Amino acid sequence: MPIIPDIKDWTWVLQRPCTECGFDASAATPATAPGIVASMLPRWRAALRRPDVADRPDEATWSVLEYACHVRDVFGLFDYRLSLMLTQDDARFNDWDQDLTALEKDYANSDPAEVSAGLTAEGEQIAASFAGVPEEDWGRKGTRSNGSGFTVLTFAQYFLHDVVHHLHDVDG
Repeated sequence: MPIIPDIKDWTWVLQRPCTECGFDASAATPATAPGIVASMLPRWRAALRRPDVADRPDEATWSVLEYACHVRDVFGLFDYRLSLMLTQDDARFNDWDQDLTALEKDYANSDPAEVSAGLTAEGEQIAASFAGVPEEDWGRKGTRSNGSGFTVLTFAQYFLHDVVHHLHDVDG
């Protein structure tokens, strides 16, 4: 059964801590992103070894496996968007339908070992990309297709909340 799409605008996490996962974006920067991502990777690998990894807790919630696939793809997407922000003035991001991607890539039937390897590789890549961003570039801008604007700083904060929140979602 397909998940009901999440249509919330999560950019509010740039203004206040998330009451669900406890993440405070104001404490994060592109310089802290590599360490935060690196600290999450072993926890994701452990979650992907659970015997019930592909079981949904209910019809409206992704399984650990599906969340891990999503985070793997978020790592890749955000790495691409970060590159755009660093190489283009006022970069524009195409819309991404995460729910359609989950269906097209068949997240629910993915191999947990392959997902673990991919998530690790993509996580290490985006961590390296953030590690290479000099502080003078933190103000570079990008705009999402819905009009939400980011600087590299707020982009890092938004990204980190997303992946930290999903680790919280799976009790990782």
